This record gives sequence, structure tokens and C-alpha cells, in this order.
Amino acid sequence: MNLLSVLAEKNIINEGDIPLIKEEAKESGETIEKVLENRGIDPDITLKTKGEHLNVPIWNLGNKRIPFEVFKYIPEESALHYKFVPLGVKDSVLEIGIIDPDNIEALDAMNFISSKAGMPFKVYLISVADFDKVLKMYKGFSGEVNKAVSELEIGLAAEERKDKKKTKTDDKKTEFATKVIKEDAPVTKIVANIIRYAVEGRASDIHIENMGDFVRVRFRVDGILHTSLVLPTKTHQAVVARIKVLSSMKLDEKRKPQDGRFSTNLNEHRVDFRVSTFPSYYGEKVVIRILDTAKGIWKLDEMNLDERNLKIIRKAIKRPFGLVLISGPTGSGKSTTLYAMLNEMDRETKNVLSLEDPVEYNIEGVSQSQVRPEIGYTFANGLRTTLRQDPDIIMVGEIRDKETAQLAVQAALTGHLVLSTIHTNDSLGVIPRLIEMDVDPFLIAPTLVIAIAQRLVKKLCPGAGKPIPVEGSLKLMLEKQFSDLPEKYRKTVPMSKELFNAKPTNECPSGTRGRTGVYEILDMNKELEETILKNPTEAAIRKIARENGMFTMKEDAIIKAFNKIIPFSEINMLGGEMLTSE
Repeated sequence: MNLLSVLAEKNIINEGDIPLIKEEAKESGETIEKVLENRGIDPDITLKTKGEHLNVPIWNLGNKRIPFEVFKYIPEESALHYKFVPLGVKDSVLEIGIIDPDNIEALDAMNFISSKAGMPFKVYLISVADFDKVLKMYKGFSGEVNKAVSELEIGLAAEERKDKKKTKTDDKKTEFATKVIKEDAPVTKIVANIIRYAVEGRASDIHIENMGDFVRVRFRVDGILHTSLVLPTKTHQAVVARIKVLSSMKLDEKRKPQDGRFSTNLNEHRVDFRVSTFPSYYGEKVVIRILDTAKGIWKLDEMNLDERNLKIIRKAIKRPFGLVLISGPTGSGKSTTLYAMLNEMDRETKNVLSLEDPVEYNIEGVSQSQVRPEIGYTFANGLRTTLRQDPDIIMVGEIRDKETAQLAVQAALTGHLVLSTIHTNDSLGVIPRLIEMDVDPFLIAPTLVIAIAQRLVKKLCPGAGKPIPVEGSLKLMLEKQFSDLPEKYRKTVPMSKELFNAKPTNECPSGTRGRTGVYEILDMNKELEETILKNPTEAAIRKIARENGMFTMKEDAIIKAFNKIIPFSEINMLGGEMLTSE
């Protein structure tokens, strides 16, 4: 029995109309459901009847929006071809909406997608109208951009024809690129949409690069780069030129890297963008760092620092003088931590100055200055100047060279609190690194207050934790990790019977959202000072630090995993012996 027969049996339509409805659908090329709707049959009644007949649950989209993240499970081409779309993820099950559940080819495709995604699927019956709504959500970003790309390509082709009649020189091409940027709407739309969707998608960076055959646009979300858009190569020059105009860069300079910045208002708040260009084989690569002022400056209380580490930091920044250093690779959140420290300081009665490259966020009460090495205004020269500004607290963006390191130590010795960053693998490496920069150990010992090492790891979404039993070899490995700590500190570790891995949910398809810091803090004391003076090796410093209860970054991550803050898998991202639940 087909749908029309069932509807006739329920007296929703007349049985005599069935041949007419079929003929109308055939002639118009529309679905049976659409023909019924045109005849005044409520689509909800048709859908409900069809669902009951096929024994398939129905799904009404209404005004709901499908989470952007679930679209990655089913490519748009597959959705169009097989007439099914992703609806969400619930209890680690991929929910799929389909128009025709009897389509064997579509069901085979679903099985393939399910095995690739590593999760089972559940089928729901949806209306054609809801199917079209979801398709529009697919096209929300790419559709708007593709329309602008088409307009731009038409303009480029027309201009190329004109140029052939005049000249074929690169100067003319550059001239046209400038013209397009300033006068043409399409490239403006392309760049605006890329920026808007990157901000709305919580991206930290945008990468635009010419791959030869196409232009790849990638967003970095939660530390991972994803290809979000592919553009034709013809558009590359105009897109780069547009970004250069926004960032006040030189349009005709393509041989050297350039830096710039711009701001815009999105969703009624200001967003700052830091732009860097890099000459590459197929043309300039552009990287845009997104600095969303709506997120504001973090507070120390919001940074998932454990109680002990929070006390150590707060005690350090209340010191009248000394050196506070934060280490970690690029993108590990060092600047965020520095800003959080400055945000907690007394900026009314203290003279607080900062040297930055670049100034990322404005902090009320802090005199912030951007260094410009190209004109000789370096961290070292800037630090000399700040010392003549009657400072109490000085923040130096980064200690990059011997001169800056020595000046920072001297400033700390002469009654100033100095905060800065340095590149080392862990907190213990800060001291050997300073010695490598020709800072004498007898100067490090009395000036260094704390050294912080940090990394960023993914955060679990609420309710997205999948338990992993802590037993067998995993339990032994965890116990071994903390074995060289004195017992009084080992007792503070919240060892539980389970850790948690990420589990997809309807609200959080990946199981993780955002990132948080894991920390390692070397807190100076008399024992450490004596070790630095006598034997400043990492091994010797580590021994004393562990005796004093210093937790490593990996151990901080383990504690956060026990507390269901981060997934278990993130622990192994921090190096050391691999922890496994098998």
C-alpha cells in the first residue's frame, strides 16, 4: 500500500483523485507531497501519515537551526544526490533526515558515512520543505561567497579582455586589482563573509593561501585548522588586495612580508584583526588573527588554575619587584595570562607600562606601547625608555635576545616588577635559557619570582564525557606519573575511578568546545636560589621543585581530566610517556 492509498483509507483524500494526483506530479515534476499541499492537504498530516505507514519517526525542523559542526558528517553533494541531511548528534548517534526512507541507494550511502564517522545513525522522515531549509543552511556561507565569486570572475574576465587590447604588463594587472578593491562590491562581499563566518564560528585565525589550482581558506577552531572554503585562483589577487587595503599595507609590495591590522563591528561589538602576509611560490599567503573584544580580558579566576597555583600567581604579582616569566610556544595563551595578571593589578596607584608586538587588547589604566623594530624601536630600546617613565610595573611582550633579557633582569633588580614571556619547553627550562642569554646565575636567583609554563588543550562540553575506567595498566601509569612527589602532595590529587573522553552530543557534535590552559609553575624559594647559584641544571632544579610540590603540565592535565574539564586524549598531547586505556 502506497502513501496515496493510506491517505484515501483515512479519508484524507478521495480514492478517485489518486490517478489525477499521480498524473499531476508526473506532468509538473513535483513530488506527491507537494501536489497534495497544492491541493490544500496539510503537509504535517501528510508527513505524519507517511511516517506511521513506513514506521519511521518524523522530524519537524520548525525554527531550529542545525549546528554548523554536524554538516561535516555529510557533504553537500551527498545530501543533494541522496536527499538526506544531518540533523544533529544525540547520545553519540548521528541523526539523519531523509525524504524517501525506501531509497536503498541512500541507505547504503548512510552506512558508508556512518562507518567513516565512527558512530551509528538514526533515520528520521522529514518534509521536502525542511529538507530545503537544511540545504540552505549548507549554502549559508559558501552560497553567499560563491555568488560574489561569480560576479568577481565576470568582472575579471571583462577587464582582462580590455587589458589585452591595451597592454599585458603586470603593472596593469596591479592597477586593476586596486581598482577592483576600491570600486567593486564582489570582492568586498567575499572578504566580509569570510571574516563574519570565522568570527561566528569561534575561529582564532584565518588562513588564505593560493595552492596553484585553487585558493584554500582555512579557519583555526580550538587549535585545529579546517578547510572552510575553496576559491578559484583568479580571485586570489583581488582578495589579498582587499585585505591589504583594510590593513593599510602597500598594495604593490609582494616580495616582502607585511604586517597590519584593522577593526570592524560585528553583531554590535568591535572585533580587531591582526594581519600578516607572507610571499610564497603561488602568491602571497595571508593569515588573519581574530581578536574578539567581546570576549574581553580574562580574569585569573576564569582560567581553570587550581587553588594552589592561583595563590602562587597572586602572591607573585603583589611583589614590589622581581621577574615573572611565562613560557610556551606560539598560540599557547601566554599573552592572555599576562593580560589577566595586569587586569588584577592596582592600576590606580601604580604606574603600569607595557611594550607589546602588537597591542592585542586595550587595558584601562595601562600605558601600552607597540614596538616597531623596522624603525629601531625594539623591546630593548623600549625597555630603556620605560625606565625613565617612573614605572612600578613593566610588561615586556617577549624576551627575544640577550640585550632584552639583561635589561629585564636589571629592571627587576632596581625595584620594578617585570612581567614577560620567553620560549622554553617547560618552566624549568627558563633558568638555563636566561643563562644562555648571558644573564649571570647570581642575578637570576634574587630576581626571578616565578616561571610559568603553559599549553592550551580542548575542553569537554557539559554532558559530553564518555567514562574510561581507571584500572589495570592505566592505573599503574597514573600512579607512576606522581610517584616522585612527596606523599603530602600526592594526597591532594583527586584520583577517581574514571577519566573521560569526548562524546558527541546534539548541542556539541565534536564533544569538545573551546580550550583551557594547563600549567606548570616554578615557585622560587631559598633552596632553589642556592641550587641556581651552585648547580643550575634542569635535573637539579627539577629535584628541588618536585620536593616543593611542583606539578608538571601533564599532571595538571590529568587532574583536569579527573575533574571532567578536558578529555583524557588531551593528556598525551603534552608529551612524556603515552597513557593508554588498553
